[in-house]
Amino acid sequence: MKRIIPLIFLSALTGCAGSSAIHQSNQFSNNGLDTKAAKLAGTYQPSTIEVKADWLTPELLQGIEQQLVYLGKKSVPTNYNLPGLTLSKTQLQQSLSLLRQLAERPGDNKMTAWQLAGEDGRGNVQFTGYYVPVFQVRSQSDAVYKYPIYRKPTGVSAFPSREQIDFDGALQGQGLELFYSASLIDNFFMQVQGSGMVQDELGQLHLLSYGGGNGQPYRSLGKVLIEMGEYKPEQMSASAIKDWLSRHPQRQRELMRQNPSYTFFQKGPTQPVGAANVPLTPLHSIAVDPAYIPLGSVLLAQIPVLDAEGQLVRHQYQLLLAQDKGAAIKTPGRIDLYQGVGPEAQHRADALKHYGKIWLLTSPQ
Repeated sequence: MKRIIPLIFLSALTGCAGSSAIHQSNQFSNNGLDTKAAKLAGTYQPSTIEVKADWLTPELLQGIEQQLVYLGKKSVPTNYNLPGLTLSKTQLQQSLSLLRQLAERPGDNKMTAWQLAGEDGRGNVQFTGYYVPVFQVRSQSDAVYKYPIYRKPTGVSAFPSREQIDFDGALQGQGLELFYSASLIDNFFMQVQGSGMVQDELGQLHLLSYGGGNGQPYRSLGKVLIEMGEYKPEQMSASAIKDWLSRHPQRQRELMRQNPSYTFFQKGPTQPVGAANVPLTPLHSIAVDPAYIPLGSVLLAQIPVLDAEGQLVRHQYQLLLAQDKGAAIKTPGRIDLYQGVGPEAQHRADALKHYGKIWLLTSPQ
């Protein structure tokens, strides 16, 4: 969150190692890999594309307006020195303005498309999904609602690990509790997402947005479970992780300590926002690694399309907006697609862990 929200890009499932090979946890049948793709010459390979009118949906155009608000801020960098590619904020603004212009009156629709090398150097990028969960909380702890959701401590130079916070009570008694949940597992997955919607004892809904992290490294519990032999790669999902934790309450500490990264929250605005601090657009906003994809940029994606059972049926082209980032989204081989709020969004996010391709778009060279 951002990540906020970042964040189940699936963020809990796999992390990108940045190597030239696809990690074993992503080696499953019908995963969308283009096995015949040639090796790219560098991190970005330029070409020219023509923008299609059906890519310019009302939802995308609304997101573009939010993107331009972000880029208009003085705090946004004026230049981006990416690996082998330098871009300016002005170029990002021009790209978005061109798309807006094409939606109003079609004209020259050519843009420069910089294909990213992906996880394997052949353009294969893993798409995962994240969402905003909704669950019950209480303002005061009781026998059921006893798991704190914390705001970030101030004036601290070294933060405790997940194990120290969740299992050793390292932050108790400091007045940092926002709410209490009935499930440590719910808290964990809200942290993975980077934000969440909670409902208190009075029925009031609150959006908890990303409030910082403890600065410790993120490790995928999905990978850990695969390495433990608990699941095969094709079986891995957020639901599988939740199921394992629910079936092994006595081993929750053993597994969850493997990911020392911890997310704090703050009471946020009424709409989910990402690291760019603008409202996220379902199925268009993405979390990225800003070292390769600047916040504020627009991308063309060949997105995996899944059926109701989570099986890949095809790819489709769609424009995406880089508005978020997350601890698990590293290297040019991974992006996280925001799915929305609630159970349907969770179902989509849970199933998505397949490969496609992405191109960073700029105005014609």
